[in-house]
Amino acid sequence: MLVLIAALGACSAIRLAYNNLPEVSYWWLDGYFDFDSTQTPKVRDELAQLLAWHRQNELPKVITLLQEAQSLAPGEVTAAQACSIADQIRERLLAVTELALSLSESQLQQLERKYAKNNTEYRKDWLDRTPAQVHEKRYDQFLDRAEDFYGRLTAEQRDLLKQQVAQSVFDPQLADTERRKRQQEALALLRGFSITKPSPAEARAALHAYVQRIAEPPPGPWRDQQQALLQEGCRNTAAMHNITSASQREQAVRRLQAYQSDLRQLVAAR
Repeated sequence: MLVLIAALGACSAIRLAYNNLPEVSYWWLDGYFDFDSTQTPKVRDELAQLLAWHRQNELPKVITLLQEAQSLAPGEVTAAQACSIADQIRERLLAVTELALSLSESQLQQLERKYAKNNTEYRKDWLDRTPAQVHEKRYDQFLDRAEDFYGRLTAEQRDLLKQQVAQSVFDPQLADTERRKRQQEALALLRGFSITKPSPAEARAALHAYVQRIAEPPPGPWRDQQQALLQEGCRNTAAMHNITSASQREQAVRRLQAYQSDLRQLVAAR
């Protein structure tokens, strides 16, 4: 169930964050591309249309997914059930892929600078830390997610979480190598658009293929790592859920019901 919570975020903020997505998304994208005055209205309009489409087509599917998770929460779960939920979450996230296509060389240079800044931050957060510090950072992140969902964890549950983090196959260096590769691929793809001038449909198809390669990498070390992390997450989620108390599972059910209520209000507001 924790994979679902990590994707959705804090329940109390869902409606506010969702309704402000066009504005937030615009400023996030502008930080990468520095839109000019002619691009800004188009980008804002496309983001608003994307949100309307998502509200109508995707939110009902997310509600169904929450109902499935709620039905599992009162009992024990298997790693396979946790993975099934995770796979459906990934499908819903991939369904909202859109990018602005008419980018100038100066904007692509801005994107390169933003990537460089992100890479510096990633190095500070993950690569410049000792293995013990990496474990501590990941433990703190997972603890926050778990306690937001189940309530305060017991000493036994915290010990299990620490053990799961210590035994994780997560390799920050391998992740950094892959993310830099994908950054360069994105830059090459976007620069190619400015040269070949593809139709909007062709550009969307190319972007979709790019995102699919991120979600399902070609055979190699990163694909092996990603699959190992996915299976690890499924096992860990099931193991943690299966040592929760009845009151913690009731808290999880209430949390999932609250998510559903928020999303139903969003659907009704369209």
